Amino acid sequence: MTLYEILGSVETGLVFALVAMGAFITFKVLDFPDLTVEGSFPLGAAVSATLIVNFDVNPWISVAGAGIIGFCAGYATAWLNVKVGILHILAGILIAIALYSINLRIMSGPNKPLLNVETIYSGLEQSGVPYMWVGPIVLTIVVVIAYLGLTYFLNTSVGLAMRATGANPAMAEAAGTDIGKMKLYGVGLANFLTAIGGAMFAQLFGSADALMGIGVIIVGLASVIVGMSIFPSRSMFTALMACIFGAILYRLAVAFALNADFLGFEASDVQLVTAVIVIIALMIQKSGFSLWKKGSSK
Repeated sequence: MTLYEILGSVETGLVFALVAMGAFITFKVLDFPDLTVEGSFPLGAAVSATLIVNFDVNPWISVAGAGIIGFCAGYATAWLNVKVGILHILAGILIAIALYSINLRIMSGPNKPLLNVETIYSGLEQSGVPYMWVGPIVLTIVVVIAYLGLTYFLNTSVGLAMRATGANPAMAEAAGTDIGKMKLYGVGLANFLTAIGGAMFAQLFGSADALMGIGVIIVGLASVIVGMSIFPSRSMFTALMACIFGAILYRLAVAFALNADFLGFEASDVQLVTAVIVIIALMIQKSGFSLWKKGSSK
């Protein structure tokens, strides 16, 4: 693999680190299997691209706007589960299906190219930083901010109540926690992060597409599984860090497998490679192997 290919995998991994942290909130913290991300990832891309192209909105503001709309999508999924009583998986599928049509309407078509417009990466490009380093630098800054903010939040009283909701709903409710509200906010927050990832992905690769969300949930879960297999911990600080490294390692592993001629994989085998990586990660997890000593919960 060339340096360019490695950096490309790292920057893609950093985008999906946001998705992985969102998946960590729903699957690990709330115990709420959420499939909304299949729709909220392209939703974030569609909203950001449309705001930039059609309304000349500042690219950073478009990312924030995408995150807010993504929060609403996640909130809608949790609302169907909490208020209507629809099974969480089915609620996520219903919202994801609805978002496909909504994304088409937002973009007025199946895609929205970002040609000759300012993006969040333009400022650094114009400062003279080599192009191949722009994406990794910008994305690292955003991911670190998201990581620190999420770590802080999950250790606040609200964050602890959210963690209690997923760990033991009955006890949390007995202690006075509104578990319905925690689900609404938690799933909303997860899709907020996912939509931001989608917005940054679209600006990175120059286009938003209605189909770009296919398989995103698998990538997010694979990143969490890979990361927590290598760095298992009950500490939020370490667990969220594991999600980030898991996303990067996952993308590097996929890139290596597809570029290793002796393995015989082709670009069309990416889903097969994903399945193999997840299986290996689960085997490592079952074996008890770890590079990081398990910490206590914070």
